Amino acid sequence: MAATVDLLVCVTCKREGMDPEGPRPGRMLADALAGKLPRGVTLRETECLSNCTRGCTVALRGPGRWTYVYGNLAPEMAETVLDGAAKFVEAPDGLVPWRQRSDHFRKNCIARIPPLEAPE
Repeated sequence: MAATVDLLVCVTCKREGMDPEGPRPGRMLADALAGKLPRGVTLRETECLSNCTRGCTVALRGPGRWTYVYGNLAPEMAETVLDGAAKFVEAPDGLVPWRQRSDHFRKNCIARIPPLEAPE
């Protein structure tokens, strides 16, 4: 079985010009992902990944793996996120080959962060 990884979803993400009292797109994305996660992926809701001008934001992380942060997502893009999470969980170090990533993930990577316990 593949190792467990976290899919962090910013539930406070919103779009410019939206009703401040309306539902947050980040919350809607998290709701769309719940119950559909690939094996080995845990959904973790979080507040503010500090990418507020680039739509909904998610991060994929795991022990001994690179962490990826992706933006410019929308609630209707849950399948894109699920596909990316499935590929991430199968990559032992978190490095999904660029050509295997979805077009959206290729063009909207905000950050790639080395594992905290990086080898010396």
